[in-house]
Formats: sequence, structure tokens, C-alpha cells
Amino acid sequence: MKKMVSIAVSSAVIVGLLAGCGSNSDKASEGTSAPTATGAVDSSKPVTIKMFTASPEYTDAFNAYIKEYKTVKPNVTIELEIIQADYPTILKSKIASANIPDVFQSTAGGEIKQYEEYSADLTNEPLAAAMTDAVKNNMSADGKVLGLPVKGNLFALIYNKKLFADAGITEVPKTTAQLNDAVAKLKAKGITPFANGYKEWWVQKHILQSFVDAASDDAGKLVGEFIAGTTTFKDHPIMNNYFDFVDLTVANGLPKQLERDFSAETSDFATGKAAIMTGQGAWAEDGILKITPDFQMGIMGYPVSDDPSKALVITGADQALRINKDSKNVKETVEFFNWLYTSDYGKKWFSDVAKVIPPIKDGKMPALQIPTAMNEILKTEKSADLSIIYSLDSFNQKLGEIMQAYIGKAKTRDQAIDEIQKAWVQLGAAK
Repeated sequence: MKKMVSIAVSSAVIVGLLAGCGSNSDKASEGTSAPTATGAVDSSKPVTIKMFTASPEYTDAFNAYIKEYKTVKPNVTIELEIIQADYPTILKSKIASANIPDVFQSTAGGEIKQYEEYSADLTNEPLAAAMTDAVKNNMSADGKVLGLPVKGNLFALIYNKKLFADAGITEVPKTTAQLNDAVAKLKAKGITPFANGYKEWWVQKHILQSFVDAASDDAGKLVGEFIAGTTTFKDHPIMNNYFDFVDLTVANGLPKQLERDFSAETSDFATGKAAIMTGQGAWAEDGILKITPDFQMGIMGYPVSDDPSKALVITGADQALRINKDSKNVKETVEFFNWLYTSDYGKKWFSDVAKVIPPIKDGKMPALQIPTAMNEILKTEKSADLSIIYSLDSFNQKLGEIMQAYIGKAKTRDQAIDEIQKAWVQLGAAK
């Protein structure tokens, strides 16, 4: 979004921990003071914090820090509600009915601004000081830090090292010509090149952003011009490369492209049915290894043109948790996240429990293949901008729907490009 990562969850998961006895001697974190902007917190009063998120893949990890925080603050109960299906609509319904949870989730970038009026200003909190600069930028609007990420993220093509070796591919492709050559080599060995999850609308936003980055040296400025209508999709020939890429993956992917969701794509890739996983990122590794524990994977930027310097991995934070500024528990909620971002437990939680790329400066990388590969790549290459988050998920969902119609041959390329342009203008801006 993820991206909101799509895992089939048909009903909300409610997790509540019983409130225990309070203690005036409890501290919010090792070496961390109470919230700087919200004042001291009464640690003897029973408090229930309600979290509403759209990240079911982190249910176990969230439960782990909820359990740990109970040992730090026995008076605090955290109720976790996780729902994947139609999350944005349900969140807007909660807001409209003045039933805003203490903590809710949105995408970063454009939606930071969209939900500004409901979000606590975290600019002067310890958690904001702990964020990496790139992550803090993704969480900010109007000079204020208004969200906090569960993780840093990475977006790239993921490939099966063994299948690449079997096909004689010794260097990862960086140009469209090299990608076409790799596809030919895989097919010559009877290997299906691409595992796609095109039933999910959000995979297209993860693919498109690499092509948006390649179209301009300032992706954020370009997205703003798309939204304002001062430039158009047709003005940037590299956007045709995006459609060429999608065509290539469909023509050289597994059957029933539009029926394969994230879970099916993960299974297809993890079991060796295809060599390259599209539209995904760092979050996919855990599911792959649960299916095939000894799987060896690599990552590469999308080959977007004949310029190898444009084939870059993308890093940043695309999902934000927001603290309801009008919550009666805003002080306790801020204190909880200050603890997560600055305590010894919290610093380890990102890598050891959630197994994600830490969004904080002194967090260690998890012992996983994708973050390790990212570190190696970034020693010699820059990363690309998380450009797609400058628009709203209302646009990104429409993009996915348009591309599904295009893949299903219900729209021509020209029709799809025209509709995407209209969607940029109508749905892209934070309003």
C-alpha cells in the first residue's frame, strides 16, 4: 500500500487485554519521558485505547507489543480491531458518525493531509525525533508530523535466484531489453516468468510508481502536475512503457491473471511456479518463507526503459497510524507510541518481532533476505521516490480497476490512459 497488503480477512479481529492494577511507579519506556506535548499521564487510572487498522499481516506482532506494554503500564488496555475489506469506506463511516478510534490507519503522503483535522500533532514528541528523515517526510503535512509508521518499506521486483541461475541469467536486468531477454531465457527452460496478483487493485500502484519516478527528476512535482491537470499521462512517453510492462507480465504469467490475489501470487512464487513476483515488496518475504523455508530470493528495480540508471528500488513509508487528536485518551496513546519508538523493547520489536524495516534511526535491520539485499544495493545506488503516495488511495483504487479492465481486454490502451488521466484530476488530490 502496502500499500495496504491484501490478505483475505472477512471479519474484524478484536484483541483486548484485561486491565490490571495501576502503579504510580510505572514508566512509559526505558529512558523516555512522558509526552512532551500532552503533559503527564496518570498511571493509576484504567485506560482503554482502541486501535483500528488495515494490516492483518501484523496481527501477531501487534499482539506482542500489546502484551509487553501491559507489563509496563498495567492500567492500559489496548483493543485492536483489524479489518481488510473496504477499510477506507469503514473508516470514513466512523469519522462521519463521530466514532473515531483512538488510533486509526491511513496511507501516507496525500492522505496525511486528508486526515489532518483528526490527527494529533506529533512534531515535538520523542517518536518523531526517532524517525528517519525519509519516513518523517512521508508522515508530514504543513510542517507537522501527523502520523507514525508501523514500518519502513521497500518496493521492487522479487526474483527466484535458483530459477534465474537455471535459465542462465547471470545479471539482473536493468533495461527493458534485458528484461525481455531474461523472459526469453526463462521460457526456453520451461519456466513461467511472472507471478502476478492482479485480482488486487493495489498492485498496480506499486508497479506504476517506478514509471512515474522515471518520467521526472521530481516525482512529487510531477504527480502534483498530473493532479492539477497541467500535464497529462500522454505527455510522458515512458508511461507507454508501463503498459508494455503489464502486457509482458500478462503474456508471460500464469493463467487467470485477474483471479489471482496476493495469497495466490505468494504461493505461485514460493512454490517455484514462476520466477518473478510483481507488484510487491518487503512484506512478501515472510509469507514466501512460511511456504518454502529455504527459498532464496533477490530483488531488483523495475526495468522501466533503456536507461539502466532508472531501474531503482523504492524505499519509504507508505502506511501511517494516526492518533485521534480529540480522543479522551490522547495523552496515554501518545505515551504508548513514544514507548514503542524509543524503548529498548520497541527498538527490537521492528526487526525481531514484526520483522520489518525499522522506521527509526537506531533500529536494526531484520535478519531477512530482502532488507539485507536492499542494504547491499543502497551501498552503490540511490533509491527512488515513493511517488504514488502523493496521490490518494481513492485514485489508486480507480487505477487498479482501470488496469483490471485493460488486462481483461474490456478497454484499449488509449481508453485506459484517458481514464487514468481523468482519475488523477478527479481523485488524486487531498481534499
